[in-house]
Amino acid sequence: MASTAACEPIEESLKLSGKKSFAGIPEATFVEDVDAYMKDREGVESILRQLDEQHGKYKFMELNLLARKKKLKSQIPDIQKSLDMIQVLEAKRKTNEQIETHFLLSDLLYSRAVIEPTDKVCLWLGANVMLEYTLEDAKALLEKNHETAMKNLAQVHHDLDFLRDQMTTTEVNMARLYNWDVKRRQALNAK
Repeated sequence: MASTAACEPIEESLKLSGKKSFAGIPEATFVEDVDAYMKDREGVESILRQLDEQHGKYKFMELNLLARKKKLKSQIPDIQKSLDMIQVLEAKRKTNEQIETHFLLSDLLYSRAVIEPTDKVCLWLGANVMLEYTLEDAKALLEKNHETAMKNLAQVHHDLDFLRDQMTTTEVNMARLYNWDVKRRQALNAK
């Protein structure tokens, strides 16, 4: 919940930037006048098929954005925990105190450890890569990563809102074109 609240100022600045989509989502055009729209086109079925295909693409984009949002929401607390641990290590280093802790060896197996005051820390970067940093460098890197993750989460929220609008517009267009075709067929049958 805290990460969502922290994203709100970023989301507001994204809305003010005027950018409709950060992920390159194509904008759906609302069909105001179905008669004028269909005047130059033939085959309602092919247009409905195109709109249905476009709607399917929007659904696929939504799934990708939701997966990205889930990943970011899990990364942000991990980054914050790492930042908090660096603050603890800095505080213990200043007072020259040892830290007694337990660390995970494997599933459900922990070992007791005593950590001496240090000015270095190792960070997992991913892809089985770990690098040693000074506490200051690690803190700077994690703060930058946290800021980037928050910005990306806000962009994903913005893109999801935009995408839902495009899906709604496409669904409304499909319904309006289908209803127009039903009325047209009824008029032809009445003649």
